[in-house]
Amino acid sequence: MEFLQFLSWACIVFTVGMFSTGLTDLKKMRASKSADNVQFLPFLTTCLNNLGWLYYGILKTDGTLVLVNTIGACLQSLYILCYCHYTNDKMEIVRTGSVERLSFSLTVATFLTSTSWTLYGLQLQDYYIMVPNTPGIVTSLIRFFLFWRFASVNQGVPSYKLIEI
Repeated sequence: MEFLQFLSWACIVFTVGMFSTGLTDLKKMRASKSADNVQFLPFLTTCLNNLGWLYYGILKTDGTLVLVNTIGACLQSLYILCYCHYTNDKMEIVRTGSVERLSFSLTVATFLTSTSWTLYGLQLQDYYIMVPNTPGIVTSLIRFFLFWRFASVNQGVPSYKLIEI
């Protein structure tokens, strides 16, 4: 039972840490009074994900799931509201040939969070927790590879192409 409690706290710390990486984008938006160079989709998908996990946590009466996803849904809602406040009327898709648009801190946080939740689900023998978190480990490993592979490319001027929708 002690290991489960340790995993519960690890899940809480890593997940709240991952959710708080959006504070960097929030600071950027407030400083520039613009949502340019900030991606909206991660805020929206994470918020929807939090709401789904919150519902599951309530059904399962799992305090760890309820706590982190309540915090997550609140933070993601704040990020969405700020993004909407600072965004231009036009939607733009940014295509880049570098990893400059990827957040290294979010990659590390996602890896630690997904790993801790996968272990937590494994300890509980709950595949509904384990299985959805496994892709986060895989995608984080892919992003780590991209950072390693393209790190020297990002030393220079970033190459952005804007396409308006």
